[in-house]
Amino acid sequence: MRIQVDTDRCVGAGMCALTAPGVFTQDDDGHGAVLPGREDGAGDPLTRDAVRSCPVQAIALEEYPGR
Repeated sequence: MRIQVDTDRCVGAGMCALTAPGVFTQDDDGHGAVLPGREDGAGDPLTRDAVRSCPVQAIALEEYPGR
């Protein structure tokens, strides 16, 4: 899977970083961001919980075909 954060939609609630701190952080503007090297979210069972916790649905998971 691939994680995408829509910074135009993000309001900086920080729920992603609180829920899955091994995958998400907040950038200098306070928007949610994926940590470098964690764009696939692999191995962290909290990634999907973090996506669901976003109050404005600014995070999308793109599944790779065949998985």
